[in-house]
Amino acid sequence: MKLLLAVIDGCKPSMLQRAVEQGEAPVIAAVLERGTFVSELCAAFPSVTPVCATSIATGVLQDRHHIAAMNWWSRAERRYVEYGSSFRAARKLGIARQLTDTVYNLNGSHLNPEIETVYESLDDLGVRTAGTTFLVYRGRHEHPISRETALTRLAGTLFRKPVMGPRELFYADLFASRQTGCRSQLGMPGIRDQHSGCVSAWLAARDLYDFLLLSLPDNDTYSHKNGPHAQPVSIAAADRELQRIADAVGGIDQLLDTHAVIVCADHSHAAVERRIDLREAFGDWAVAGPGGSGADEAELALCPNQRAAMIYALAPEGRDAIVPRVVETASAMPGIDVLAWREGDRAVVRAPGRGELRFAPGGPLRDARGNAWSVEGDLTALAAATSDGRFDSPDYPDALRRLWAALSCATAGDVLLSAGTGYEFPDWGGADHVGGGSHGSLHHSDSLGALAFCGVPAPAGTGPGAWSITDVARMVRGHFGES
Repeated sequence: MKLLLAVIDGCKPSMLQRAVEQGEAPVIAAVLERGTFVSELCAAFPSVTPVCATSIATGVLQDRHHIAAMNWWSRAERRYVEYGSSFRAARKLGIARQLTDTVYNLNGSHLNPEIETVYESLDDLGVRTAGTTFLVYRGRHEHPISRETALTRLAGTLFRKPVMGPRELFYADLFASRQTGCRSQLGMPGIRDQHSGCVSAWLAARDLYDFLLLSLPDNDTYSHKNGPHAQPVSIAAADRELQRIADAVGGIDQLLDTHAVIVCADHSHAAVERRIDLREAFGDWAVAGPGGSGADEAELALCPNQRAAMIYALAPEGRDAIVPRVVETASAMPGIDVLAWREGDRAVVRAPGRGELRFAPGGPLRDARGNAWSVEGDLTALAAATSDGRFDSPDYPDALRRLWAALSCATAGDVLLSAGTGYEFPDWGGADHVGGGSHGSLHHSDSLGALAFCGVPAPAGTGPGAWSITDVARMVRGHFGES
């Protein structure tokens, strides 16, 4: 049986249920009738798309895959890496560099080469893989830049190198393994879902895949602008692209008879009402970046990531002195909910006004996924409780695992910040989503996405409170016989 993995970017569980109940998502409704719905698929932290998409594609968190955030500081190159926070941020940090980082470097050099993607795993098994425009596309098949249209020929002045992807790769209009007649206007928001659906229906009608990743990112864009509670409209639009695939194979029943289907989010969304200005809070510091200090003179790099942020101490010999000062400054900022940093072999979590705790892997406590931890200090820092040897923090799901992975990531900052309810950090271009929706924090409001699946079993160790986006790759690999 074939497998279709549809990733609806930012899909909020309650909004998916509403779209189904209103009759606006008949394909997803049919998946639910035959299968299972999970309302607590937990994202990585920061719960931003590059981190979460990479976790979906690899089955591991960033301590192993090394994609730290949407915006992060490269210590090796002494510069900011930017995967597309906004056009304004791209202009501020360099459009050509941002495009090169997103299209080439994320897969080609930033993603840990020792960690396989699902495409690579399945390509090695001889599975016919196919993928639409998804941030993580690395596979075993080489694809040159497309010369099919005048627009892509123009883009070819910047994008010249081939990439390694699945057997069938369609990435915006830049890479296309076949001439389908489908166009995305180089990945313009609002057109991306339609391009994915067009390509996928074309492939389905010709029986050209065993595994297909259908990327549906427009729900995220719509939610950023209109807020999370407007999602039924954009989820219905995503479902229409699933319907195109169903129509190509003979209808919804035929689709579900011939395909296992997984529909998942990478994260969720929360409403945003206020800004937290990192630059203003650290105005007395020498900060690297446009309009600030050069990398050689800078003390800090500031990396806003929507409802999360990372701060890097740029003088390695002075880190032990700088980090406590950064923590104190950040703790006094309005809108900061949780801070985290490393002290030796332990992680420290502070929630201003609630307390501070320390934790490390190994110990007497178990989380919902069965991981062992030692914890000391104020459990209220994570609104947590312990009982019968179990650590639970419903407001901050999978908190210890997610924080440890984020703090242990080789490319992450020294101090991590999670914004409080209604707050967001504007990006380097000054763009924010006030009045709309956003994501990135450790909090459940934007960390718990939707999952619906049929024709494929749930992997071992999952269940209420224990589902993670890293389980999606396990489901995909398991379906094709790889443990």
